[in-house]
Amino acid sequence: MLAAMSPSLAAPEPARERAGRGRDDACPGALRLHAADDGALARIRVPGGLLTAEQALALATAAEELGDGALETTSRGNVQLRGLAADAGAELAARLTEAALLPSLSHDRVRNIVATPLAGLDGGTEGGIDLRPWIRELDALLCASDTARALSGRFLFALDDGRGDVAALDADVTLIARPDGSALLRLGRADWCAEAVDGPRAALRAAEEFVGLADGAWRVREADPDGTRLAARLGLTPRPLPELTGRRPVVGVQAGAIGVGLRFGRATADQWRALAGAASAAANELRVTPGAPSCCPVSPRAWHPGSPPGACAPTPARPGRAPPPAPAPPAAPSRSPMCAPTRPQRWRPPTSPVPCPSTGPAARAAAATPPAPGWTCSPPDRAAT
Repeated sequence: MLAAMSPSLAAPEPARERAGRGRDDACPGALRLHAADDGALARIRVPGGLLTAEQALALATAAEELGDGALETTSRGNVQLRGLAADAGAELAARLTEAALLPSLSHDRVRNIVATPLAGLDGGTEGGIDLRPWIRELDALLCASDTARALSGRFLFALDDGRGDVAALDADVTLIARPDGSALLRLGRADWCAEAVDGPRAALRAAEEFVGLADGAWRVREADPDGTRLAARLGLTPRPLPELTGRRPVVGVQAGAIGVGLRFGRATADQWRALAGAASAAANELRVTPGAPSCCPVSPRAWHPGSPPGACAPTPARPGRAPPPAPAPPAAPSRSPMCAPTRPQRWRPPTSPVPCPSTGPAARAAAATPPAPGWTCSPPDRAAT
């Protein structure tokens, strides 16, 4: 499952922050629950947004049996459960550990890794490098580092496949993959970068060096706005930063994936299971993207986000062949949003992109209307971090 991102590449401009906050951040995790008005909230880190279908099903079951029955995706591609009992932490931790979603109790909140959602899927000229090995290696390195335990729950790593989409998010440590297997390393909001032969290890070392100079700061931009202090500690040689103009995935059919929007980033357990089922029939992988959260299964049977509930559209059968359009929906949906395969039809070029309004009168009207069954486009998620 992949999630479509916010249409804007610009990272939001935060308020000015002082370097030494003098306190720990209150960012929730899977072990540190946040007390909300509707019960406790748990935030499960999903490095790179990568989930197997089995892990997605485990999250759906936990939401149903321990929480309010719904799952939320965040702006960093993580998953939240709400409505938990105050004493549900131990049971939730046991379930997450069994599902391989909590590999280290002491590093729960520092596994903040976002990655290019379509990396290795679309084969485009903008990037096309598979980042999954980097994601897994960096996650393992973080969990094995005693120093990394001191990172803030807001410290963020971004792995970009070269197209420049998540590199534009101004993460604390950014890796931009290069075709020869090396990387460009960027620190915070620095307007320069440096070459790194081993990207994941360079990212970990930068994070560990930041711990040494943080002095209470949570983010690199607070303690070292231009990255020069960290560069000196790391012995980096600055070089010009490439232009970051990458294209994000959209809601709808695209090469290698189907983008499905979640209304306000929220899905019921049954909807989440439907997506997991679609993914298990194909690559057995779901991806949750940073930005405006939504999910896209890579599957031969997938509900088309541009169609009313109950309609389906097949994924392209093979590279280079255009997908057929979504068929006419039935008079009344009789099944879940994941439905039977449709009859092949001759493809015609669409007259316009799959609509996904996130602003303006249409979006405000949609926000005020109770959601219909099925899936709808979701506006940008600005609340979650």
